[in-house]
Amino acid sequence: MNSPEDVLVVDDDPELIEVVQAILRSVGYEVRSASNGMEAIEAAAQRTPAVVLLDVMMPEMDGWECARELRSRHGRSMRIVIVTASAHARARADQIGDIDDVLSKPFDVDQLLGVVAR
Repeated sequence: MNSPEDVLVVDDDPELIEVVQAILRSVGYEVRSASNGMEAIEAAAQRTPAVVLLDVMMPEMDGWECARELRSRHGRSMRIVIVTASAHARARADQIGDIDDVLSKPFDVDQLLGVVAR
């Protein structure tokens, strides 16, 4: 079971995780983090998040692979948002079909809060 306020932030940049956690916690979200796709899958198995903010470029398992694995294990029980600087992420997300939204880096606080609230 997931809480609508539960967000899993997955990124190999600890500074970005820290900033995103601070922003989301300041408005009441419960935020967990993982530094790669394998950790994200383990965290989601322990408690299914409502939203996964998922970086694309990570060691061990990239964001696309992680998204496919999360969908195969959890179906549509969580929203998956790809967070990337890639200009082609939206097209790839539409092609893969496992992604609910794309948040382009760099993003501002309002964009982050908007994508999580949807």
